Parts: sequence; structure tokens; C-alpha cells
Amino acid sequence: MIAVVGAGLMGAATAWQLARRGHEVTLIEAYDIGHRRGSSHGSSRIFRRAYADGLYVDLTGRAYEQWRELEHDSSTPLLRMTGGVDFGAGRDPEGLAGALGGAGVPHEVLGAEAASERWPYIRFDGPVLYHPGAGVLDADETVAACVRRAIEHGADAWIGVRVTGFDVGEKVRLRTDDGRELTADTVVIAAGAWLPELELPVRLPELKVTQQQVFHFRQRESSAGWPTLVFKDESMQTYGLPSGGDGGPLPAMKVAEHDRGTPARASTRTGVVDPSSRTRVSDFVRDRLPGLDPDPVAEATCLYTTAPKDDFVLDRHGPVVIVSPCSGQGAKFTPLIGAMAADLATGRAEPHPRFRLDRSA
Repeated sequence: MIAVVGAGLMGAATAWQLARRGHEVTLIEAYDIGHRRGSSHGSSRIFRRAYADGLYVDLTGRAYEQWRELEHDSSTPLLRMTGGVDFGAGRDPEGLAGALGGAGVPHEVLGAEAASERWPYIRFDGPVLYHPGAGVLDADETVAACVRRAIEHGADAWIGVRVTGFDVGEKVRLRTDDGRELTADTVVIAAGAWLPELELPVRLPELKVTQQQVFHFRQRESSAGWPTLVFKDESMQTYGLPSGGDGGPLPAMKVAEHDRGTPARASTRTGVVDPSSRTRVSDFVRDRLPGLDPDPVAEATCLYTTAPKDDFVLDRHGPVVIVSPCSGQGAKFTPLIGAMAADLATGRAEPHPRFRLDRSA
């Protein structure tokens, strides 16, 4: 029997992958399914192929196939393709184009004038990378679909139950706050930002938890088809994507900073939006995204859990599997991470060297 602790994106996907393979699975979640206290809520996350690192370009391709498999299995549309643009002096569109070209990923590099003709509601002043294999995924629907299908495939789900301790030997005995105990052959811990706060029988890499702010801005032209976007210069790194339901009933774009979170703990963070971030992002919208009204119509917070070099943590130590595909980029890989974690839990694969708990190994 395999226990999965945490039913956010990664834990839910792991439970789905294990259950559909016929394994006995118990999924344990401390809050409700789809809660808003962590990193897995909301209607919009970016899917993109544009990475300078060939490993992640490859992983995005494999993830795309798994997204379509999850949609087929759950009969639920989850990933909508919009295309994506990368621009700004610090984003290196030409370098990204080289990485995509080396992997055979369709893309093109446009000058500022040509890009402005195609997307007149975005202000460009340098080269722009466009790749059609980018889009938007619905995190809320993904969690719900994975949990639903895991249960339909035979998994047990303990919802609103918090794990309070682990006794690790050849197997793992889990204790919960409602007095239950569960003995598992293997436990997959996908606790997100709570991971650094758990007393675990393994030594984790240094994980930094931050609270991030996201803002939603109304489109001036409701019919405009916006791509996802990633921008970086010497002063800031931002991203944007269609908002989905989080932006309200009218078309909107979600825009946020990627690199200026506030240090936080999952158990004690305030959830109060940082007003300085609101100001910076609104100024960015005013300057670079004239097709949006620069006054946000909605805002929210979430958590990043950042690992060294922004890599994932996917490793097994004895009967314990640690899953932390984080660093503000994990959502796009969700069903693939579920498959990789399931492989670790069942002994079908070894961890990737870059994702090991001991990165020096």
C-alpha cells in the first residue's frame, strides 16, 4: 500500500497515476480539496516550452503528452493553448530560440515592429520569441479531476486529516490528528510549502518559502486573444496569462512578479497582498501592456517553495519519496510529476541526478 500525503497538484496527480496503474493508494489531505492555503489553487497557470535548459524543454514535451492523457482519462478539458511570447533584455529570446530549435520545438523570433503588429496591445522594444506550444492550465480543475479519478480508480481519500508523525522502518507508520494510524509500504510526501516544517526522516535541500502576489487586469478589448508572456529586464521579472474565472466575468489577464516574494511559512503566512508589489505590477502593465486597464480588478496570494538552482526535488530515501517540483514552475509539469513520483514509489525508476535530495550525489 502507498500513502500520498498532500492533495495539491502534485500529490493529487501522484495518487491518480498510482491508482490508475492498479496500486492500493491512500491520499491524505489536511484541508479541503482545492483549498487556497498553498500553491495549487486558481484557474490559471502557464504552460510553456520556452526554457534555456534542454532538460526542461524535454520535460515540457513529455508533460504535454501527460496533460492530454489526463484530459482523456478524466473527460475534463484542462489545458488551453494560446501561444506564448518571451521578451525583455534579460529574457534572451535568441538564446531561448536556440534551445527550442535544438529540441525541434516550433518557434519564431520577431523584431519589435513585427511583434507589435501581431500583438498591438503589448509594447515591445527588442526581439521577441514566440512559440505556439504555450497555454493556460486550470489548477483547480486539475486537482479536482485527479482526486476524482484516483478515487474512481480505487484510491481511498482521507480529507481534512493532518499527518502528525512518521515512524520509518522497512515500512512507514503514519499518525494523524484524528487518532488514526496507517502503515504503508511507501509514503509519498507532496506537502508543498509545508514540507520544510515537517519532521522527516530525510535531510532536505535548503527550501525557501515565499508568499507571492498575483493581480488580474481587465482587457480593454474583450475580443483580443492574448498569449502568455514572460518578461525580464534588469529591474524585474514578470509573467502574464489569461485569468480564467479568477479575473471575474469579463476577459482579464493575470500578471505577477516572479522574483520578489516575501519570506513566509506555510502555517503562519498572512495572506495579505504586498502593496508594493501591486504598485510595481500596475506600473509594468501601464508601461508594457497598454491593452489592459492598469487598475487590478482582483488579486490573490499563493506560495512558492524554491529549491537550489530552481530545480525540482524528486527522490526516494528508503520507503519515503519526497516530491517538491517547485520554484514557481512546477504546475505545468503536474501529470508528468505524478508519473515520475509514481515510478519512484514503485521502484520503476531511479531519481534524476539533478532532482536528488543530495545534489552532490
